Amino acid sequence: MKQILLSQWNQVGDLVRKTRSFFENTLPLSEIHKKGPADFVTETDYRVQNFLFNELSACWPEIQFMGEEKNNREIDFDGFYWILDPVDGTTNLIHRYQHSTVSLALAHGKTVLIGIIYNPDSDELFSAALGKGAFLNGAPIHVSTTGSLGGSLISIGTSPYNHEYADWNFVKAKEVFLRCQDIRRLGSAALELAYVACGRSDGMYEQRLYPWDYAAGLLLIQEAGGAATDFSGLLPDCSRPSSILATNGSIHQELMKLLE
Repeated sequence: MKQILLSQWNQVGDLVRKTRSFFENTLPLSEIHKKGPADFVTETDYRVQNFLFNELSACWPEIQFMGEEKNNREIDFDGFYWILDPVDGTTNLIHRYQHSTVSLALAHGKTVLIGIIYNPDSDELFSAALGKGAFLNGAPIHVSTTGSLGGSLISIGTSPYNHEYADWNFVKAKEVFLRCQDIRRLGSAALELAYVACGRSDGMYEQRLYPWDYAAGLLLIQEAGGAATDFSGLLPDCSRPSSILATNGSIHQELMKLLE
């Protein structure tokens, strides 16, 4: 089954690209709902999740479905399961910041087999399959060749749903800023991972992310020649939240020492 799915990864990308129509109309404020501090959900989140759930279930009914906007207690993490964030960067979507993505991964146990990250505003589809490389709109991508933190551009995460990390986040942001060329904050962890994979930035980190935020991006980084771990240097477990550090590989140890 694994090999069959890997041979069909472009079909998965085509399904994700069909979600573009859900992002084209401006949302009225009545369609925005607050889940918690700085944590919102819109009707677009629900529409994208329902569309992909129905399409994926029709094509591969035997595969479980893990989504941000659902209860996932029934998932058997030893089997095959999709991991979906229907809108990574919902606050960006609300503000029309044009840095929101659909992030979809297929995992078997702790191994990610397929990763898709799609920005409907730019129509950029980042995709990877285990052992087959990483691509942007069908063209191969690779991480940057920057050799030191001092020459790097780093994306930082602020864990906006976890304000208890604020002091740590901004102390570390200053330390990283003083040691690299500059820092960035896009508001979509999935997109920041994709940008590392294609060499637009040299690294990214965030204190706490959920599997739907990072699973697809981890595979993109690995297949593009980079490194992706938690802050301790271990491979994240896609069944639970984790800290995430992703780099071009060359600056990984140097940046990890700053975050310890």
